[in-house]
Order: sequence, then structure tokens, then C-alpha cells
Amino acid sequence: MVTAITDLFNLPPEQKGQLYTSDLTKNTRLFNFYLNVEGGEKVKMWSECFYHPWYPTEDIIHLLPEEIGTRYGEAFTEYAREIGSLVRRLLCLMSIGLGVEKDCLLKILGDQPRLKAQANFFPLCPDPELTMGLPVHTDLNALTVVLQSEVSGLQVIKDGKWIAIPAIPNAFVINVGDQIQVLSNGRFKSVHHRVVTNKVHPRVSLAMFYGPNMDTIIGPIQDLIDEKHPLRYRNYRFSEFLEEFSKQEGTRRRVKEVFELPY
Repeated sequence: MVTAITDLFNLPPEQKGQLYTSDLTKNTRLFNFYLNVEGGEKVKMWSECFYHPWYPTEDIIHLLPEEIGTRYGEAFTEYAREIGSLVRRLLCLMSIGLGVEKDCLLKILGDQPRLKAQANFFPLCPDPELTMGLPVHTDLNALTVVLQSEVSGLQVIKDGKWIAIPAIPNAFVINVGDQIQVLSNGRFKSVHHRVVTNKVHPRVSLAMFYGPNMDTIIGPIQDLIDEKHPLRYRNYRFSEFLEEFSKQEGTRRRVKEVFELPY
């Protein structure tokens, strides 16, 4: 999968340029993250991102040059199938850990989850101190499975300090997303993370996002609310969460905080 991603980002600029768009409504797009800074200027992150749904892969393949599209599509189809199985198993284990029915989280997220993928490319950076690969954020979905190349760059914050996540061969990084934090009434925490750049090696990664569909109602699971764990979030439709996410484009997003209740 890493080879297919690398080949994609190695396409000539004129071919990649046909995929670039700032239209967030497009299901398949190549884009750059940015931050709004003082004066209204937009500062791009040192990365390129290729975003698309897990299925149908035909919608991805036809947008790419034939040879690259076929290779990427074949690799991704098999990869998505295996990652789907992994995520379902993880959700069952997390439900057990919460002390609720084994299929509780799976049932809430539904039979038609929102399945998105984002391939990331981080070129060599002449001065890594001046920019970021990806800004600080939490993932808006339920779970994210991250595949890294052999070059590290992902960092998470713990006790106020940034900790580098090593790129371990044949291993995944699992990020808990905002929806799991809300559903667990704060028992599980969605992790703040970022990607730093380097001037020695380029880096690629693939994030597989698993979350609720637009009409799913999200709120703390009733069995996880008691005197010691008061209700922390109000219920909302996931489409409402995505609307708030879009409003905060270009900022250090704090989306789930909008739905917090005083306690």
C-alpha cells in the first residue's frame, strides 16, 4: 500500500494538478491543509493530501492515470477490506472495555458507517522549524487506523509534552476520534496529534477513518452516565458535528467542545 501511495504522489505536477481542489464537497480530492494567521493570510502546511471514500474504488481509479489508478485501486480494495475487519474487532473490544454489550459501539455507528481515507505525502523540508506537516488536531470520526512509512513524523501530546510515535514496521497507529470520546462520556479520549517535517527523508502515510453516517444520533451511552460520571455532552446528529467542523476550517479546531455540557 505504501508503494501505491508513493507512486501516486510522484505523478508529474500537471497530472496531480488536475486533482487539486479547495471544494470540500468533492468526495475525491487532492488538497493542502492550511492555517489562518493574523491578517487573514492562509499558510499552507508542508504536505499534500489525497482524500477519498473507501468504496466504490471505481470512483477513485477513473480520476487517476490508468497505470497508477489500477495499481492504487487494486491495493486499496484489499487493504480497505482488511482494515474494515480490524476496526470492527477493535470496536467490539472497546465496548467490552466500557462494560457495555460487545456490539454496542458497532450498533450505534450503524450498518452504513462513514468510511473515508486520506493518503498523505510530506516532502523534504529545508527548514522544519518553520512549518508543520499537519497542524494540531483531533480526528472527527470514531476510529482512525494509520499506516506509516518507515519515516516517523507523527506526534501526540501527553502531559503537556509532544511525544514522537515511532514508525514500527508492519504495525498500525490507532487514533481514538471525537465520536468515541462523546459516546464513552469521556472515558476514552480523542488524541491531539500533529505531524512534523524533516529535511532528510520524505514520508507518506495513510489514515483510514471509520465513523457514523450523517443521520446518526451521537451522544453518551446511557449506561455510562451515573453520579460519578455525569452527562458531559448533549446529543447531536453527526451532520451537525460536520457543519461545525467546516465552520472552524483553518483554525485549531475545537468541535466536540461545542457540544459539551456544564458539569
